[in-house]
Amino acid sequence: MEKFDVVVIGAGPGGYPAAIRAAQTGARVAVVEKEAVGGTCLNWGCIPTKALIASAEQYWRMKHCGALGLSAADVGFDYAAMAKRKDEVVARLTGGVGQLLKANGVTALAGTASFESRNRVAVKPAGRGEKRTVETANTIIATGSVSAMPGFIPRHPRIVESRAFLDLKKLPAALIVLGGGVIGCEFACLAAQLGTRVTVVELLEDILIMLDADVRREVKRHMTASLGIEILAGAALKDIAADRDGVRGTAGDRTVQAEMMLVSVGRLPLTEGLELKRIGLETNERGFIATDEGGRTALATVYAVGDVTAGSTQLAHAATSQGIVAAENICLGGRKKTDRLVPACIFTSPEIGSVGLTEGEAGRKGRAVKVGKFAFTGLGKALASGEPEGFVKWVVDAQTDQLLGAHAVGAHATDLIAEAAAAIKAELTAEEIGRTIHCHPTFAEAWMEAAHAAHGRCIHAAPKRK
Repeated sequence: MEKFDVVVIGAGPGGYPAAIRAAQTGARVAVVEKEAVGGTCLNWGCIPTKALIASAEQYWRMKHCGALGLSAADVGFDYAAMAKRKDEVVARLTGGVGQLLKANGVTALAGTASFESRNRVAVKPAGRGEKRTVETANTIIATGSVSAMPGFIPRHPRIVESRAFLDLKKLPAALIVLGGGVIGCEFACLAAQLGTRVTVVELLEDILIMLDADVRREVKRHMTASLGIEILAGAALKDIAADRDGVRGTAGDRTVQAEMMLVSVGRLPLTEGLELKRIGLETNERGFIATDEGGRTALATVYAVGDVTAGSTQLAHAATSQGIVAAENICLGGRKKTDRLVPACIFTSPEIGSVGLTEGEAGRKGRAVKVGKFAFTGLGKALASGEPEGFVKWVVDAQTDQLLGAHAVGAHATDLIAEAAAAIKAELTAEEIGRTIHCHPTFAEAWMEAAHAAHGRCIHAAPKRK
């Protein structure tokens, strides 16, 4: 029987970095993956969606390039070719992850893992392969999550979750998106940019409810006015039916119908088949595994990271951070903790970046804050680039001037948020960011302007009326 210092179950964005970091310390490491290295993010989530979104955005710009003094005749797209490119990008990256595991001496085991005991993990290959059992001193569970498909939704080929949607070679002419969260809104924008008629149905009072109202308004305005997306919020989708002609349902007093429905109502932890009860490891009522900030479960030699853990943000980069911390705690000792400051990126049209406290969260925590905003309409680079929609915003402690949160909506927001995350992590003040010279003309100088705005001395925006 092979013996390892660490066995990682799942080679997604939490698992494979954990395996590589453990191996870097000199540990003997194995990683078990039942499908494809890279997990959901690389194969059926972050990367394939962004590849398709990149094509959709380019098509949209080509169709609307007249404002830049350009013209493009007979602009079209081939969705099958877009899907093929998406698969090529994924294949290149999964191949790269495989090479990284090999280069670091990590043993890759293909199959489904289950616990035989706290220190023995069985690996059952797909098909008729023989089960293999390995011995391990420590285990990291990084099995991720799967799309939720509630019982009230009929099972039909025209009703899909995000993974099945990404397998399409042709887009439907009309699409219902059930769920106005991050995944639902990203897919809605992608499809609408390519000409699909999209209706988003959200049970809560608004889409992207975790964001501040001003950010939501900016995104909704573009989704509805520019992309033609219909948003029905504050109503459940009932009486759902599907047949070979399409999908139908009622939302409030509205009947909605389309060729296809994408279900995007959350994700559930993937622990099925692990045999956790065999080792005495309990999950909570929703199936998540409880851990401390260092990834430790209730069992001394078993760790868990990523989407499968209770209270996780279900973001790939958060899982990576958790995985590295868990590996270091196992192999190097100490009591390292995963950073609580996790930036978030949403690839809607326009993009959104967020980190730290929102205005709403600050209010609920009883924090006195001031806000500094700067609109892209006052930004030279945004106007020159033909991308004047959006703004950036700082949430600032009113007494200490420390930066507590930052939010960006508009072009390049998902890249812009990195500076804000670093500034908040470093506990900088709005004064310090305002005094930091930013290159001109760039989108990034909006952060400097917004910091000045927090003090009422923004140079490139009119003062507020008193």
